[in-house]
Amino acid sequence: MLFVVYFYQKTRILVTIYLSTKGNRELIMASRFNKQQGKNTIRKFEENLKSGSFAFLDLSTYEFIINYFLDEGKINKAQKACQLALEQHPYSFEMIVLKAHILVRKDKLEEALEVLEKAENIQPGEIEIVLLRASIYTKKELYHEAITMLFSVIDETDERASLYFALGNSYQEWGKFEEAIENYKKCLQENLNNEDAIYEMAYCLDVLGQLEESIDYYQKFIDNDPYSEVAWYNLGIVYFKLGEVEKAIWAYEFAVAINSEFSSAYYNIGNCYIVLQDYQKAIENFENTQDFEEPDPEIYFNIGLCHERLDNYSKAIENYRKAIKIDNTYSDAWHAIGKCLQKQNKAYEAIHFLKKAIKLEKDNYIFWFDLAEAEYHTGNIISCLEAYEEASFLNSNDNLLWLNWSFVHHEQGDTEKAVDIIISGLDEIPDDADLHYRAAAYLINAGKYKEAFSYLENALILDFDKHTVLFDFFPNLETQKALYKIIEQYRK
Repeated sequence: MLFVVYFYQKTRILVTIYLSTKGNRELIMASRFNKQQGKNTIRKFEENLKSGSFAFLDLSTYEFIINYFLDEGKINKAQKACQLALEQHPYSFEMIVLKAHILVRKDKLEEALEVLEKAENIQPGEIEIVLLRASIYTKKELYHEAITMLFSVIDETDERASLYFALGNSYQEWGKFEEAIENYKKCLQENLNNEDAIYEMAYCLDVLGQLEESIDYYQKFIDNDPYSEVAWYNLGIVYFKLGEVEKAIWAYEFAVAINSEFSSAYYNIGNCYIVLQDYQKAIENFENTQDFEEPDPEIYFNIGLCHERLDNYSKAIENYRKAIKIDNTYSDAWHAIGKCLQKQNKAYEAIHFLKKAIKLEKDNYIFWFDLAEAEYHTGNIISCLEAYEEASFLNSNDNLLWLNWSFVHHEQGDTEKAVDIIISGLDEIPDDADLHYRAAAYLINAGKYKEAFSYLENALILDFDKHTVLFDFFPNLETQKALYKIIEQYRK
């Protein structure tokens, strides 16, 4: 009997954990259905939701449908499916527990506890009830109650690995990381291949600044079982967190040598190669990931990113489009297409994609900044200035924003407005040498020499070596000579 207990954020994917009375763990799409049957089952159920007519389905089919919707974050549809299942199977322990889990996802914790009371009447003493109830108490920050409950049954069951894991989670949420680590270790003593315990323990060790010490601990697992791909994989995670990227690759490659279909290991190798700026190898590993997974927008996005950094813009756009085809709300992919088009000097085309990204994510500073750049290159000055202004509300600590925004006004002949913007920038970043140099340039251009020299003096004190940026604003040789004499007085 399967039911969801917790959600854990892995290196890249959200994994739903299931427990059974035999202590097995399965990923959310585990089912007697093959992929095509699964798609047909979901499609038919969604059609029935629209029409309001429902046929009788067995419990395993309902389990598949509910778990699919939970994985997709479609909680209301999962709840509707569970409701229908209970109408057809009113005494199903599995469905009652799934109902409790759905209520937890909807943050209806008291209702979930009431539902668990009904489940207990059907199957008293089931470990699943204890685990889910403890997770609810943990969510309610009743940590002592959760831990006491778990300890009360730990000697009465063979499911000690699951209980130690739940204890670790409760302590972790409580902020008691030492106790969490102790229980994750006990969990691993019961079940060496519990990937989640390995990962969560690594997180706790990282919080305590003890991650490096954990390498020996993981190595012991490998010494006991050299063919545990999970142990090698998580050793790779530890090395990556420690910034030892080459060693992380080495560990991940052992994992895929043991299990050639270990898609997450290929994915993490790809990320490692991005860090090492070896984009071709990163692409190869992301493509290996695709061989063993359903089409994933994140993978296509990362392949596109690698092609973009290799200046293969057409291939980059091709993969970004594939990401969008799977997930039309993937704002980063829309933005990335716009950036690639900008790099190809296709600003007009870029604007459409950048605006789409902003429509999906209005509070993204980078999106607004890049839209301003694209509008500028198409000569849409008003739209450009409006985009810079929007960007300034989102992030006022980027000197490039103030430099570029003010330059547009300067170029339009509005030096006074250019100075106002630079001074606004200095209010936000007072010790930025670039902004002081730019203020000096604009004020010299406006004939306000006394005020200009004040900013110039500040700029030279902050970063003397950047003074050459001034000469870009004054191509006249005589002006450059005069500036040079002033600047030389501050040379150290």
